[in-house]
Amino acid sequence: MVEKEQQTNYTVKNVETIAAGKDVQARLFTLAPGEVIPWHSHSEIADNFFVLEGELTVETRTPDDHRTLGIGERYRVHVGRAHQTSNRGTRDCRFLIVQGVGKYDFLRSPQ
Repeated sequence: MVEKEQQTNYTVKNVETIAAGKDVQARLFTLAPGEVIPWHSHSEIADNFFVLEGELTVETRTPDDHRTLGIGERYRVHVGRAHQTSNRGTRDCRFLIVQGVGKYDFLRSPQ
């Protein structure tokens, strides 16, 4: 069962909003080693990850997938697909995420 979260209820080293509009947003995340953005999905938007520093691990369900992305690599998580992101490395990971097109939500998924 997926429950709708009013707040994301996770903590990361830093998040900076680069641009935000009605249907799209771009944010710069910094994850310290070991930090995780927990399993969730979005009902209207896709996530587009662009790694700028370090390594980012993206795990997805339906279908199950596991990717570790390095500097300059990109990965797209489609609308409605449960996913979690983490920094399994030994140094900070910085990535740009572009989310859209649609209304942003954060639907928490079971572990």
